[in-house]
Amino acid sequence: MNKVSVSSLFILFLSVVCGAGGPWEVAVAGGAMPPPEVDVFTVRAGEVTLTRDLPGRLQAWRTAEVRARVEGIIEKRLFAEGSDVRVGETLFQIDARAYQAAYEAATADVEAARLVVERHKSLLGIKAVSRQEFDAAQARLKQTQAALTRAKLDLENTRVPAPIAGRVGRTLVTEGALVGRGEATHLATIEQLDPIYANFSQPGAEMQLLRAASKAGQSGETQAAKVELLLGDGGLHEQAGQVVFADMAVDPSTGAVSLRARFPNPERTLLPGMFVRVRLVTSFTHVIRVPQRAVQGGQQGQSVRIVSADGKVAPQPVKTRGMVDGDFIISEGLKGGEQVIVNGWQKAPPGTTVKPVSWPPEMASGFSPPSVTTPTPKTGE
Repeated sequence: MNKVSVSSLFILFLSVVCGAGGPWEVAVAGGAMPPPEVDVFTVRAGEVTLTRDLPGRLQAWRTAEVRARVEGIIEKRLFAEGSDVRVGETLFQIDARAYQAAYEAATADVEAARLVVERHKSLLGIKAVSRQEFDAAQARLKQTQAALTRAKLDLENTRVPAPIAGRVGRTLVTEGALVGRGEATHLATIEQLDPIYANFSQPGAEMQLLRAASKAGQSGETQAAKVELLLGDGGLHEQAGQVVFADMAVDPSTGAVSLRARFPNPERTLLPGMFVRVRLVTSFTHVIRVPQRAVQGGQQGQSVRIVSADGKVAPQPVKTRGMVDGDFIISEGLKGGEQVIVNGWQKAPPGTTVKPVSWPPEMASGFSPPSVTTPTPKTGE
């Protein structure tokens, strides 16, 4: 290549480099590349609802065992197994002949003792009987009256009533069985199914977080929070429930706290003993959350990168306490208003000057939507 050709190429190169409007002009004039663009999310505090599904088991609201109170032979069963019974309704009839005879004998004893008292009272005025004999006759009358009361009670107990209203289960004895000898024989069980209880447990650490958030004004009333019930087939019970009991101690073997929720059960579709999942729904009114991709983990813990007012990148340690809709809930480290880098932090180490671009555009001033599509990375990310 001759000298003329080299000179021509050099002149052409200078004309391209020095041409107006080219990117190389900026690089030569400014001495540096333009700041890289990064997607930032402006942190805002807002309300979120957290749900937690916990295993549980259903229990009847009330349970009563029907037992024989007197000894005897079962003559009749007066109910249909699995039916609803009223309080006081007779369920079993025990042979009452012996108790009827005892009642009649006690009645006769009371009448005889009353006649003796009346006779002694008239004789006491003329001193035909002593005061001691009159007092003994009165005491005998009271004894017979007490025996009559007991005989009447035994006679009534031959008709075994329902102690509560509810649904009676299968009978545990049949006609002809001897019951009540030496013990109150268990005859049947009655359960009240509307409402119905769901017993479940929650980790003690989560209980502490909810109580701390409640005291700080960040959540609603956790003690009276409504809960939902998920059935075995995955369906949701139509009516929401309410937490009515929380144990005062943590089980040392599991680290969990026992709770109980009450659910309406007007159709009696929920049955005691069923395994269910109890869904706790807790609303937090002042919560900061950021997209999951913005949070980085390391040996020093979790952190995010924020863009300061002068456009420089700085690391910010944070603490999280769970996730909702793919976003981390921030418990410490952010107060709101910060610009957190979501995309492009790989090319923006701490101290780098960057050009922030709001992400996502439709949610630049608030939370990310429940389901966010990951943006296509820019060339070079």
